[in-house]
Amino acid sequence: MPRVKVSVIVPVYNTGKYVDECAPSLLGQSLPPEEYEVVYVDDGSTDDTLGRLQKIADAHPNVQVHTRPNSGWPGAPRNLGMRHAKGEYIQFVDHDDTLGPEALERLYEHAKRNDADVVLGKMSSTMVRPRRLFRHTIDACTIENDELMQSMSPHKMFRRAFVEEHGLRFPEGPWILEDLAFVSAAYLKAERIAVLADYPCYYWMKRDDGGNNTQHRFNPRHGFWDNCRTIVGQIKDGTEASDDVDALQNRLLHRLYHVEVLSRTREPEILREEPAEQRQRFEAARELARKEFPAAVREGLPTVSRLRAELLERGDFDGAVALAERVREVKARSTVGAPRWEDGRLVADVTLDLLRGDGEPLAVVERDGKRWLDPELLDGVPGTEDGWEVRDPFRLAYAELIVKDRDREDWWYPEGDLEVRLESLGEGRSRLVASGRLSLDPERLAGGRPLERGVHDVWAYVQLLGVDRMVRVTGDGTPGAPAAGPALTGGRLALPYWTGSGQLALDVDQRQRRLGPDTASAAAANAARGERSLPLPYLAATAGAPAPVKATVATLTVDATLLPGNGGTAVLRLPARLKLPTGRHPVTLPKESTPVAYAVVRDGLLLRLEGPAYRAGGGRRLLDAVTDNRQVRGVRRRLGRKN
Repeated sequence: MPRVKVSVIVPVYNTGKYVDECAPSLLGQSLPPEEYEVVYVDDGSTDDTLGRLQKIADAHPNVQVHTRPNSGWPGAPRNLGMRHAKGEYIQFVDHDDTLGPEALERLYEHAKRNDADVVLGKMSSTMVRPRRLFRHTIDACTIENDELMQSMSPHKMFRRAFVEEHGLRFPEGPWILEDLAFVSAAYLKAERIAVLADYPCYYWMKRDDGGNNTQHRFNPRHGFWDNCRTIVGQIKDGTEASDDVDALQNRLLHRLYHVEVLSRTREPEILREEPAEQRQRFEAARELARKEFPAAVREGLPTVSRLRAELLERGDFDGAVALAERVREVKARSTVGAPRWEDGRLVADVTLDLLRGDGEPLAVVERDGKRWLDPELLDGVPGTEDGWEVRDPFRLAYAELIVKDRDREDWWYPEGDLEVRLESLGEGRSRLVASGRLSLDPERLAGGRPLERGVHDVWAYVQLLGVDRMVRVTGDGTPGAPAAGPALTGGRLALPYWTGSGQLALDVDQRQRRLGPDTASAAAANAARGERSLPLPYLAATAGAPAPVKATVATLTVDATLLPGNGGTAVLRLPARLKLPTGRHPVTLPKESTPVAYAVVRDGLLLRLEGPAYRAGGGRRLLDAVTDNRQVRGVRRRLGRKN
């Protein structure tokens, strides 16, 4: 009997229809069914969830269902699932999420190849921004790679023997941050951690009823602050203390401080909640920050975050609110050079910066031999009348370009990096700018594989001076118009365009956009030579296999071909014989009503292709008649045999 390679553990509670939506992705894995199992643990559901689970188990031998009294949180059912698991590795999945079809096979192979204790699979999500942790696949690392702290959800693959050796368990009951407690403990104990970034393994999706497991993530009544203290203590116990802001302990604590503590002092939360409620959160966050986090964690923050921390730790709630109101107005701006095709890649020069609410650049001001944060941003913030020093403008500053598959919620990272620099604005003022080149290869972007058919939007993430923004890359082209000529890449059409809002997008394989500019100039040469294929000078092409397409000639659909031609452009080729009457017939490509060419046919023989704007004169008609003369054709065939 084959050994069980992976046990998928799924805690469920009153899940209803979402069981049936999640199950196909678990049961349709590329890993053979006898090599993995799905362990459902029902946490005392009161609806029809248990019946739905039993129906699935009855139909699938590799599914087991266990029940327990309601605990109120996923920790206890996950622990019960681990006790029943027989797999070499354990993969946690929430009942309202899904796995990619090859997720278990790829994660297991990556784990075995690298002897990993923990494997992080690329996550796609409708709820959070992409994480640069998943930019590259990593064979092996340790907790020294602090980017691991970007991914603290439990939806990972863990070696079961490793979990048992170290007694790793989730806190049980209504215990907020139970995932952080388990995952941080695993990171600290693991000798080898791997990251699989070239395949979307886990889809963390937003439910249409808003009932995701994370909906009650912050709830002080469930011990949020005490739990956070527990995790801070766990990290301190597993690392060495240091006054160096870049020491491992301080880098690991940075994530907890920034996400779980400073969130209570910044937008949108501090501006969204009732002031009385938010003041209580603010004071609780202040107590935790002052007692549990070393000063080096605060000192290692970038400029604006360090100011938030200062306002928090001195108890200035009104100052924190005023700063949040000003920072909320800051927008990211993208500037894009003319996109173009180079060697099969869509390239463009991109610059990113931040603008204040009044539309002016967020500036750094030089005064008295020091740099200071833009005074306009601090206007009205109590305690900053003398300014706020920018000690290191490049502290944790970075930016990156990201391409989102609109249909599948997958995020991919194009080649190249953006460089952050200070750019003078004159009169002692400067701004932080991130710039570089977008290089989007439709045939390799998706983890070394071609992009799926569909629309792919170009985004940017920028973090400057402690202000972070996700923004669509926007140009000054005409909204709705092509951003660059179409291209034939890997046998498919790729059409860059500006959306209705002026944002850069790429349509692969004509999901929404259509092909069809004029070909008159190329047709002029065809008229003289009688060519049965037509260069499409507006269509860039790289070397590769010809692309079969269905072309419509008049009312007849035929098998045509797009293939690379001379000069990096594509060529349209039609069959020599067409069952059509003599005449000039419009040729259209899929999803395109405007003719890209006209086929000149005589007695079922394709004489040549012409561009849609090309108009033949009387001399052309005489040449057609001569070319079509049977005697002339016979002479040409005999001459061809002699040559």
